Amino acid sequence: MQSKGRNRSLRGDNGSNEVNATSINNTSSAVKNSSIKRKFIFITGGVMSGLGKGVVTSSTAKLLQLAGFRVSCVKIDPYVNYDAGTMNPIAHGEVFVTDDGGECDMDVGNYERFLDLALTREHSLTTGRVYSGVIQAEREGRYLGQCVQIIPHVTDAIKGQLRKIAAKEELDVTVVECGGTVGDIESLPFLEALRQMELEDGESNTLFIHVTLAPVLDVVGEQKTKPTQHSVQELRRIGIQPDILAIRCKTPLTAEARHKISLFASVNEDCVISCHDAPSVYTVPEVLASQGMIKVIGKKLLLRKCSPKWGEWRSIAKSFYASTCLVKIAVVGKYATLPDSYVSVYHALSHAAAHIGKKVDIEWIESEKFENGPSNHPNDKGRNNIKNMNNNTNNLFYLKGFDGILIPGGFGKRGSEGIIRAANFARVQNIPYLGICFGFQLAIVGFGRYACGLEEANSTELDPGTKDPVVEFMPEQKTAHDAGGSMRLGSHEITIHSNTNAERIYKTGTIYRRHRHRYEFNQNYRELLEKRGIVFSGHSDNGQRMEILEIPEHKFYYAVQYHSEFNSRPGNPEQAFDAFVRASAASSTAAAGIIRS
Repeated sequence: MQSKGRNRSLRGDNGSNEVNATSINNTSSAVKNSSIKRKFIFITGGVMSGLGKGVVTSSTAKLLQLAGFRVSCVKIDPYVNYDAGTMNPIAHGEVFVTDDGGECDMDVGNYERFLDLALTREHSLTTGRVYSGVIQAEREGRYLGQCVQIIPHVTDAIKGQLRKIAAKEELDVTVVECGGTVGDIESLPFLEALRQMELEDGESNTLFIHVTLAPVLDVVGEQKTKPTQHSVQELRRIGIQPDILAIRCKTPLTAEARHKISLFASVNEDCVISCHDAPSVYTVPEVLASQGMIKVIGKKLLLRKCSPKWGEWRSIAKSFYASTCLVKIAVVGKYATLPDSYVSVYHALSHAAAHIGKKVDIEWIESEKFENGPSNHPNDKGRNNIKNMNNNTNNLFYLKGFDGILIPGGFGKRGSEGIIRAANFARVQNIPYLGICFGFQLAIVGFGRYACGLEEANSTELDPGTKDPVVEFMPEQKTAHDAGGSMRLGSHEITIHSNTNAERIYKTGTIYRRHRHRYEFNQNYRELLEKRGIVFSGHSDNGQRMEILEIPEHKFYYAVQYHSEFNSRPGNPEQAFDAFVRASAASSTAAAGIIRS
């Protein structure tokens, strides 16, 4: 884990995340005049979104890292939003939070997991950030009366930010992923900036990888190359000739398809790389390396000794598909219709399962399904109908079929009652439970209602007029006016209490974890909850905020205010996830033993 001092140094002199046009241009000039030539790999996409550019970007960077180069990644998102913080996860996917509080696209999480690096908000570049910096500079008169235009001012700002990151972090190679697809109007300024960088920095310092699709039509049964041909034509129309084509396909690219793509896209056959389905995303670097991709990169960028040293990576990658022994986990959340909303949770569970030689079997369940039906509350009239409803997926007793229950982050009232009921069900039924952020807060609400007799216990987020606000608005949030970038964000120091499960899990008295929330536990209710069995085993800000709760008498009941999933890595799972999956696996083994006996 990076120290707080390290995080501050990565953020810049004042911690600002503004893309200031003047400072960028100055950085750009300094880099161009330097004797050190930084290398850039630009990854673009065509045909359609969702092809896996993020995995190709991460895997390319991983190959270079394994070859001994200092490498990092940058994500360009052409949308006008300043960052991903105000986006609906169902529409856009998970909002990934960096140590310095950046709210980024989920691909930044891919980069961190593959490279085992703590990136910063600077590694996520949007149209909103770029234009904000350019407009600010114009208002301050820094363009000296010029007519501010897309070219050169906006493109200079984009180039300057990329060069700034490469120079500041002393990178050998910076891998830049351009979101969206070629032909999108909003992508054009970014693609133009990348084209200019090739012209200015030289062909030996820039390389373009274009990710396209080779679909197979059921009627024909052969891989079709036309989508790739047309995508490359569109890219060339704006002045970019790709050096490598990464072709997404279900099965390995055929020799015929490879030859046809090479011929019509004007790319050597050894530069046409098959990105076919793999058993795990962590095996993709090997898939790329087996086709000589790293050699092509090394030759084009004049990199010496460009050969990866795999070390433990191969065995780590293999651990994700080597086992058939399953641990069944129910993830009950507000955005379960799109699993990408919880992509870091998925990876953290996978890391933990692979670490103990198992494979996680996740079922994503919308919390609204549990808004009605029987629960474990004594006054619940549906309680007597258990036998007839065990197989009803809209009923809480459906959760008895899982080894563990996890409730991830979320916001808002929709589905919240289902989460409260699910958290309480896990407690009463002694099913291993892990709650994250919203799952921490609503576990407290459920405990207040069903274990402490506070029938109206709630969060003020869900019921501002609740009689018992066991979760309340954070005091400093009351002065926040903007929705974006105003939550409690980023890495904070957490003190772990002695002689607790938390101490046994983390094996230390201090950890740093990332946050994204506006509400917190109301400590006026702490004494009551502790008398009924909850232990608050971690705090931050000198005890002002409770960060961890546990129920020692339970098989495993553990919830955290922070987002522990953002710190999990392949081969090194985050400790709370590791403990949860181990407890769930033990529960599964015990249940199997009962059945066998």
